[in-house]
Amino acid sequence: MQQLLLTCRPGFESDLAAEIQDKSAAIGEFGFVRAKPNDGFVVFEGQDASSADTLLQKLPFADIVFARQWLAVIAHLEQVDPQDRISPIVDALAGQACRSLWMSYPDTNEGKGLSKLTRKLERPLEKALAQHIHPKASANVHMFFESGTNIWVGVTPRKNAAPWAMGFPRLRQPSAAPSRSTLKLEEAWLQLIPEPQRASLLKPFQKAVDLGAAPGGWTWQLVQRGMQVIAIDNGPMDKALMDSGQVTHLREDAFAYKPVRPVDWLVCDMVEKPARVAELMERWLVKGWTRFAIFNLKLPMKRRWLEVSQILERMEAEFEAAGCRYRLRAKQLYHDREEITVFAAPEHY
Repeated sequence: MQQLLLTCRPGFESDLAAEIQDKSAAIGEFGFVRAKPNDGFVVFEGQDASSADTLLQKLPFADIVFARQWLAVIAHLEQVDPQDRISPIVDALAGQACRSLWMSYPDTNEGKGLSKLTRKLERPLEKALAQHIHPKASANVHMFFESGTNIWVGVTPRKNAAPWAMGFPRLRQPSAAPSRSTLKLEEAWLQLIPEPQRASLLKPFQKAVDLGAAPGGWTWQLVQRGMQVIAIDNGPMDKALMDSGQVTHLREDAFAYKPVRPVDWLVCDMVEKPARVAELMERWLVKGWTRFAIFNLKLPMKRRWLEVSQILERMEAEFEAAGCRYRLRAKQLYHDREEITVFAAPEHY
């Protein structure tokens, strides 16, 4: 397959386009990207008929910062008859085996209006494509509805993609959490830490530091995991959170604070220049003050992929120069806005 469709947060199409062009070129696959502002997706057009398949095989999806999901395009169905959307999809998938059926749409106001349609089509499509479904198939058939009559039909590999059709988990705001930012850390654990490692990395009685903690959205997540937390912020913390007995609040400058002893986790969600936050994270990791870190980098309005790539490359260079072996995984999460979230862990994890 020649075309690769990748979804993203609306408004970040140019950033995803720049990123996928850089990363495809790095593995010897060249092409161009079709992208329109605020569409919520881009299409990479490879130079030959197997370009999309090569990218799915050689490029780890987890390494693509601005992509939520992707699919190798089998067919682009335009001006589909609203009275019969099933037949052209079935025809396009002739001979294609799949594990299950996925349907998605752009994360735009117009796209969200398609959720009712995809739910309505789910059962009829499953019935029509029953002969294509095989439990051991390596990919899911994926229908991306650009509109009710414009459908991209393709495949998404099971082991090299987000585990959700839309590319992100559906999370509910906990009523007891002091701010909506709590969902960013919850999603970060689901998106950035592989499920087999999650239980071993996130344990009760671990020690954690939350830089820029107030009012406590991220601290709340740490407390729910049974951790003991030092919250660093000059602002006030949520009273109910403090009553848990698991939080020590220090009114100190997050950039000047040094832990008395190393901790298991460092988390940081501060409104600061991304380069300054990255330098702070480098210091904690290089000095061994923490084993793991999750932090946000607020992005500029333009050339965001350039900023992200330069910061991550510099961090990796600093780790190498210091003799530290850390792996960085970055993603723009659903609950992020003008920012990305980064997970840092020792290379062997």
